[in-house]
Amino acid sequence: MESSSELDRLHFFEQACKISEATYASNPLDADNLTRWVGALLELSQFQSVPDSQKMIQDAISKLEEALSINPKKHDALWCLGNAQTSFAFLTNKEDEARPYFEKAAQYFQQAVDEDPSNEIYLKSLEISTRCLSILTKAEEDMVLLNVIH
Repeated sequence: MESSSELDRLHFFEQACKISEATYASNPLDADNLTRWVGALLELSQFQSVPDSQKMIQDAISKLEEALSINPKKHDALWCLGNAQTSFAFLTNKEDEARPYFEKAAQYFQQAVDEDPSNEIYLKSLEISTRCLSILTKAEEDMVLLNVIH
């Protein structure tokens, strides 16, 4: 059973999605609205089954790409796109499937840092995504060694 605060959070982000959807209907070129919508979608995806969460994240990625087509230097959208790619990577069940998402995440975090170099959150996100790739590479190397030994 979900706690009251989790249900409140779920309701809040559902409402945020509805508001963003209505705003989008009247102003589809509002990149800030698209980015807010994605933030709510990514939060809601945490309450879903893996397949439904993956669908929501793909929808979020699509909306972020749309926001970036409107404003290619929108650093918060680039950062959110890195988060979406990372979230999707963690929902995959194989390292080789996760790698491209971690690589894309690192690229988007780097672009966000390039646009706003003093943003500590962007810098930390880039550092963590790079570390995830290193851990993944090490795990893949260990699996190869295990296969050679056996």
